[in-house]
Amino acid sequence: MSPLAALQTALEAEHAALHVYGALGARTSASATPQLFGDVSAAYADHRARRDLLTARVLDRGADPVAAQPAYDLPGGLDSPEGVTRAALAVERSCEATYAWLVGQTSGADRRLAVTALTSTAVRTLAFRGSPEIFPGVDERADR
Repeated sequence: MSPLAALQTALEAEHAALHVYGALGARTSASATPQLFGDVSAAYADHRARRDLLTARVLDRGADPVAAQPAYDLPGGLDSPEGVTRAALAVERSCEATYAWLVGQTSGADRRLAVTALTSTAVRTLAFRGSPEIFPGVDERADR
């Protein structure tokens, strides 16, 4: 796979993450669950910034960035803070896998972007009650 195609795949993952986080943000409350609301809001902002960065990288290569889908499937059970937390953790675990894969598909500045994104999402899993992993995003090396 070419580095451009790999960046497009990561961009697709960010589109999906933003869709889910948009729904999660609508299910949290700054007054009732301020920590969760803050964590979801921060994750949304980080994923939006990463989406914009990936879009710029694709455009810099003279290609059209992959567009977001009109809709994505949302996880069930978003009627409680625990359900929102589980869904956010699932998004971050999925992004971990995407960025761990992207590290292996790229080099130079694109690999640095992937490593930074992988680190960021691995740390964010802790906010959503994930466990620290030695090799985040690589299931066969997971210690869970």
